[in-house]
Formats: sequence, C-alpha cells, structure tokens
Amino acid sequence: MNDLWPQLEPLLAKVQKPARYIGLEDGAIRPEHGPGKVSWLLVYPDTYEIGLPNQGLQILYEILNERADAVAERTYAPWVDLEELLRARGLPLFSVDSHRPAGEFDLLAFNLSAELVYTNVLNCIDLAGVPVRATDRRPEHPLVVAGGHCTYNPEPLADFLDAVVLGDGEEVVGELTEVVGAWKASGRTEGSREHVLRELAKVPGVYVPSMYEVTYDGRDLVAITPRYPDVPERVEKRTVADLADWPYPKRQLVPLTEVVHDRLNVEVFRGCTRGCRFCQAGMITRPVRERPAEQVRTMVADGLRRSGYDEVALTSLSTADYSGIEDLVRGVIDDAPGGQPVSVSLPSLRVDAFTVGIASEIQRSKRTGLTFAPEAGTWRMRRVINKLIRDEDLYAAVESAYSQGWRRVKLYFLTGLPTETDADTLGIAELARNVVQIGRAHTKQASATVSVGGFVPKPFTPFQWFGQNTVTELRRKIGLLRDATKRERGVQLKWHDPRASLIEGLASRGDRRLGPVIETVWRKGGTFQEWSERFDHDLWVDTMAAHGLDIDWYVHRHRDEHEVLPWQHLSAGLHQDFLWQDWRDALAEVGLPDCRWTPCYDCGACTGYSIEHIVASAVPPAGGSQGTWQDLPPGGEVPVALLPGRPVEVARW
Repeated sequence: MNDLWPQLEPLLAKVQKPARYIGLEDGAIRPEHGPGKVSWLLVYPDTYEIGLPNQGLQILYEILNERADAVAERTYAPWVDLEELLRARGLPLFSVDSHRPAGEFDLLAFNLSAELVYTNVLNCIDLAGVPVRATDRRPEHPLVVAGGHCTYNPEPLADFLDAVVLGDGEEVVGELTEVVGAWKASGRTEGSREHVLRELAKVPGVYVPSMYEVTYDGRDLVAITPRYPDVPERVEKRTVADLADWPYPKRQLVPLTEVVHDRLNVEVFRGCTRGCRFCQAGMITRPVRERPAEQVRTMVADGLRRSGYDEVALTSLSTADYSGIEDLVRGVIDDAPGGQPVSVSLPSLRVDAFTVGIASEIQRSKRTGLTFAPEAGTWRMRRVINKLIRDEDLYAAVESAYSQGWRRVKLYFLTGLPTETDADTLGIAELARNVVQIGRAHTKQASATVSVGGFVPKPFTPFQWFGQNTVTELRRKIGLLRDATKRERGVQLKWHDPRASLIEGLASRGDRRLGPVIETVWRKGGTFQEWSERFDHDLWVDTMAAHGLDIDWYVHRHRDEHEVLPWQHLSAGLHQDFLWQDWRDALAEVGLPDCRWTPCYDCGACTGYSIEHIVASAVPPAGGSQGTWQDLPPGGEVPVALLPGRPVEVARW
C-alpha cells in the first residue's frame, strides 16, 4: 500500500486546519486491505467538520468493515489551501484513515446531501487521478458511485457517475461489494467495465446512467429508455424494513477537532408521513420505521459511555412524533452513565407534538436550544403546504418552552411557496412578534431568531411541478420581513441568499444537459459553492448562457402533468397520480392528516414494498392538530383509500 503520510505531513503546517486530514478519531477503524477484499473510499464532498458527523457515511463505514470481503475508509473534500498544495506537488486525494491514494480504491462512493456540492464531486474525482467523465474511465480506474437524497435526480451528474443508489444503503452496499468482487476476480480485463456496469444495473435500487438513452425534442425531454432488455425501465428505491436489524453506528466517530453537531447522534426512526408537500426527505423516506425504545436506550447509554459525550441528539425527521417520546427522554436522562448530567436535544421538533411534558423532561438535563419549524406565516399557507399546525400550536409550544426556563427559540420559515401572498409573508413577522411576547411573560430576556429560506421545489414532492420564485421576488419578500421586524426588540431575522436558492433549484430539477455546465463551473474554480464566501452566482449564470441553456426555463416555469421529468425513470415508491392529486389539493388549500392515524391515501410507499408503518403507538404521540381528525376546520376534504390499492374516494370532515 502506498502511504502518503510522509509527503502530506510537511504540508499540514501550511494549511488553516490541519486536524481535518490526520484521522485517528476515537472509533476509527484500522483498515485491513488484502486479496479478495473490495475497497471502498467513502467520500463526503464537503469539509471534514461538515462531513464527519454524517450518520449515513458512518453507518456504511461500519457495515462494510464488518464484512470479510470488504474494507472501507473515509475522505472529505480538502479545503482550497490544501488542494493548492496537493496539485502543486502532484499528490492525489487520500483517505484520512490510512492516507492511501484515492485512486487505489475499487469504489469512490459519494454522499450527496446538497446540490451545491456537485462541483466538489468533480474536484474530488479529478484529485483522485480518475477521469472526470465516466466514458473516459478504463478498467483500472475506480467505479464512481453515489447515494443520498440528491440522487433522486442524479441526471445533472449522469456524465460523471458510474452508478447511483436510491434509498437506504445498509443492504445494497453488500450486494454491490459482491458484484465488484466478482469483477475483480475476473481480472478486470479490457472491455469489462461495460460488463460490470451492466451487472450493477441489475441490482435492485441501483441506477447506472450509461445504461439509458435520453431523447430530446428541442428543449423538451421526450424519453429515458434502457439500452438493454435486462436493464430495468424503472429503478425502484431500496427500503430497509426494520431499523432494529441495523443498530448502527455502534462506535460513532469522536473527532479530535471541532465539527458541526459534535454530540452523540442516535436515529430513533426513519421516514415521515406528516405529508409536508415541500419536504423531499419526508416523501422519499416513507414508510415510517421506528427503532425499538429499548434499543435506543442501549445505543445511547453505550454511546455516551464509550465516547465521553455529555449530549445526545435523538434524530429523525420529526423526533417528537416518536411513540412514547417523553418516556424515552426520561429514560435516557435517568440511565446516563455514572449519573452524570446529559443534555438531550430533539432536532426537527414539530410544534404540535411538543408538550410541557417533553419540555420538563428536557429541562432536567443541561438545556440546549429549541428550534421549531412552522415553515409558513399563516394557517392558509400551512394548509397549502400541508404543515397543519395552527398558530395556537406554535404559541402552546413556545409557552411550554419559556415556562420551563428557556430564554430563546429559533423559528424556521420558507418564503416563495406556491400561492404565497404578501399577507402570508408578513404573517411570519406577526408570529415572531407574538412568540416574543409570550416569552416576556416568563423572562425579560425572551428572544426569537427567525431564519427564512427561499423555497426550492424538489423531485418526488407534490411541488415538483411548481415554478420557483425569482431572485428578485425572493429579495422583495425578505425586504418586507426586514421592514416588519427591524423595530421588534427580541426578534432577529436571518435569511438564505436567494441567488444560492436559484442555483440549487437549477441543479435540483435539471437534466443531463447541465453536466457540461457543472464541469465548466468547476474548471473555472467554482468549488465549495455552498459556502457563502465561495459562492459565485455570476459564474453559474454566465456558464448557462455560454452553453445555450435558459436558466429561467429550468427554474421558474411551471410544469404540467404530462411533462416527462428528468427523474421519470426512477421511483421513490410514490405513485405519480398521488403526487399530482396532492399538488391539486395544495392549490385548493386542502390539507391531509397524517396517514399513521387516518385511513391510507394509497401513496404507494407501503403497498409498493409490502412494508407497513412500524410504529409502537396506535395514537398520535401528542394528539396534535395533524395527528387526528379533530381540530380540522369545517368544510375540508381528504382523499381516502379504503384499502391499499383500491380506488381513491373523497371523505369529508
């Protein structure tokens, strides 16, 4: 094995954060390469401090290294200072575990969590000494694969990826290992790369872009068809049926330097059926699968004892929805190793599931910040996006928090949503103002931080047909909020750059014609585009124009029901007619209650995979306004499928 450490070590004194590149974390696995083993390099295409806490990467790292036929190491995108030194000295990208050159691995596996890292993906491939375009690679080059939420529309990166995994990765990485292992055993002879890609395309949940032909008619995408009869016309996502079978990570990595989310993280459930129409994560990760409470407590206790952390985050898309969440939090605090105080944080709190009971349990520990996401400023707007929480729900939640000793809360909102009016936008300021007033009854230091992001439509959501707001319009709406809150003592307003939302929207719903654009932006130095100090809006706009592509056509126009979408040949398990009807319901301001406690809507997530929701409780955890039929306004309607697979009817409340 070629160990680059002797050449790398002298360079680290010349970079800003050398600890990003040394490895040696508590929990790191000593890699054992050898004959008969398939080597994986798991790549997070952002800096170490952003990528190290990523649970998906850590889970696959452990699962692969438990296999006798595989070995896995990690790497992260080197910051521009180290990249410059590597290129000047002819050194490649390397793993942080053994500092092995990236090009010596069998697979480079990228986690794609955000669209603005796409240029980093190309940069890492190039730094590895691998041809950037898949068509230029030879049998001796690593296979370049990717997983993560962004792979539900991988078409902008189709020119650069050999294979893409849709859905949960715990099981499929073993199947990929077996295919690649057989290829290695055959000698990886000339012409065999096409063969192994064809074999990978047969693995359920694996999409191989080169196995499909794309047809255009002018600007319009007409068809995406397989090149061979044994390649599936539609690639279905992979779904792990029971989280209890996968209690990972067992040894979470504990970094030697500061990283984001530097705490023990334990996933309590996967999936979400709240049905928020803007939320891609909630749509593509269905059905809900809860981890048994006893397993959660064991993972927390073992993790705290081993890592030395004094804070644990119980993670999911809506943690307060976990069955028996109050008992779970109480047990985590009571079972803390050595009786030491432990801080419990519940990310992704829904305000209608946050109770005084939860607040009182959390406040027993070292108190962390509380973040709620109402998403929209008015009840009308929240019916459109199906975030069915009333103003009263938010006020009750913050009352619970302030009454238990919190002094500040964070509130997340979106602007630029479908049918949004100025009254809806200004409703954000009104909610923030009222939240601070509620807090002032308990503490003079009460404050609320309001973060506003521009809405970006995502694939496999009901809003995938919506035309995104322009930069000018998003700036105007943010201006309304600035004017409405600038004199509000205790309200702090933050917002995401609308220009970055534009480029995110471009990559989110783009097709293969964006590949040359991404490559050009990268070649002109456009890396780390998700970092505000590095983001270059003009470079993207100018490059689109240079390639003869209309950014307005890709981002701002509405789509119709019959348009062929770039991800039409992929499946997140959701029926297309369900998504279209949900889009129509959004325009009609019709909300749908959570299907865990109402009749099935036949979205396809459960019936398509023979997996039902795995939930311990038959009733909503907090009985919130979206959890049951009660509290919904009169005159609404909701489509209800009496049985899975049966025609949808309309029920009224």
